[in-house]
Amino acid sequence: MTDNKAVKSLPGYLKGYIVDQHYDRYTARDHAVWRYVMRKNLEYLSKVAHKSYIEGLKKTGIFIDRIPRIEEMNDILGEIGWGAVAVDGFIPPAAFMEFQAHRVLVIAADIRSVEHIQYTPAPDIIHEAAGHAPIIADEEYASYLQLFGEIGSKAFSSKNDYALYEEIRHLSILKADPNTPAHKIEEAENALAQSIDNLGVPSEMSLIRNLHWWTVEYGLIGDISNPKIYGAGLLSSLGESRSALKPDVIKLPYTLDAMDYSFDITKPQPQLFVTPDFKHLTKVLNQFADTMALRTGGLDGILKAQRSGRVATLVYSSGLQVSGKVTDVLVHEGQPVYINTSGETILCYNNKVLEGHGKNHHKTGFGSPIGKIKGSLKPTRFLTDSDLQTMKIIKGYHSVFEFESGVKVEGVLQNVHRQDGKILVMSFVDCTVSHNGKTLFEPAWGVFDMAVGEKIVSASSGPADYDTWGLVYESPKEKTHVIQYSDADKKVFTLYEKAAALRGGDGSILFEDLWHEVQTHFPDEWLLTAELKAFSDAKDS
Repeated sequence: MTDNKAVKSLPGYLKGYIVDQHYDRYTARDHAVWRYVMRKNLEYLSKVAHKSYIEGLKKTGIFIDRIPRIEEMNDILGEIGWGAVAVDGFIPPAAFMEFQAHRVLVIAADIRSVEHIQYTPAPDIIHEAAGHAPIIADEEYASYLQLFGEIGSKAFSSKNDYALYEEIRHLSILKADPNTPAHKIEEAENALAQSIDNLGVPSEMSLIRNLHWWTVEYGLIGDISNPKIYGAGLLSSLGESRSALKPDVIKLPYTLDAMDYSFDITKPQPQLFVTPDFKHLTKVLNQFADTMALRTGGLDGILKAQRSGRVATLVYSSGLQVSGKVTDVLVHEGQPVYINTSGETILCYNNKVLEGHGKNHHKTGFGSPIGKIKGSLKPTRFLTDSDLQTMKIIKGYHSVFEFESGVKVEGVLQNVHRQDGKILVMSFVDCTVSHNGKTLFEPAWGVFDMAVGEKIVSASSGPADYDTWGLVYESPKEKTHVIQYSDADKKVFTLYEKAAALRGGDGSILFEDLWHEVQTHFPDEWLLTAELKAFSDAKDS
């Protein structure tokens, strides 16, 4: 187990995505792929990348001569407050952003094949370690990345988003495996196109993923006429890092409009966005967050929670958090006046479950009014016991009162739960709740725990108290392919091993003999030839 603080502090529900790096599975050719990409990129990126990239390579422990070990990266990343874990390819966007919010980089443990050395269709260790890690050494950018994770992890997904994610993951796995038949890739591409066509109205998650793509993955920075590269997808791609700056790739100023530009992860991008500086990224992110249910709440937020079909949290103006699957909302004169959840629900405050209001108490769902009690000059959440008594709402006595919306409550007040001077919940027994003749709660259903708050001020994805809820993210069912190598491949790998030993100073291996063997028997192994040439050039210099 690593001693990295960021990794050790990860919540348990994220740990299902973490895998072993299996460092011994990397072949000598894999290390040669790493060296080739890093050598070529450094040569080019020193001229065109944002200045923090080259500085960051040194700060984050990225080696040029071999694939880094996650443990080694964690030792150095820990010094700047970040960490890293290995994962299996693409993970769901919400989980990805959760890791980011905890200042942990997810590193896809596989490495691209020689066939995809210019551009990888799937995340790999070059993309993650050599692309993402160096830039986070810049404090301003690192803060943006963490804030993005915090906001993005609260975004609502639609029911179609996860299906799209699975199609993208499936296609990337097939394309990354050089042994995949062409017809299988074509089938996956068609299935992905169909999922895209069926997405419907873009969800918050799909829009914020667009912003993530055009900044964190494919961002440019500086003067729009002569920008520099900072996006990890560009920093880790030999092909796109060069093509990105060509005139035929459209350069647009980075604004909130970028959220409406979708992308294809398996192809080069037709346009890119340029931010003047890292500070501007946070400005645009906050502009987007201001449109999210996380900050707007209201009827729109409740409906987003309902449409997501997943566990969500609604926050009343009192600060009470209701976490569960939102299934219904009663609307009166255009305003939400009563909400319902189905299945297990918890009531929380400051992201901690209220005593007696966990899943065992609210097993089958929860329902409660939203609004202000009629006749009170104060917001309901600020009513004192004296105020309640004046309104004839007294513990142990039968009470009848009505909300301004027309929701009527009749029952015996059992308890008033207050925190920080505010009423959060009022519990009634022998209670009936109705609205315009429609019964919303009956005495036979048990205790009526009435949430208190005049408005829903926030709505977000996921439960408020993750630990009490017992949230667990399951790792994807389809795993990245472990590439099967032929005997011929394995024979070539021994030559890569000899080339590496030669570079390491093994005097028993003669350059001329190895060069002759490669050129005679394996003339198509261009990367092996490049390895030997690099050794020869270094020796001559």
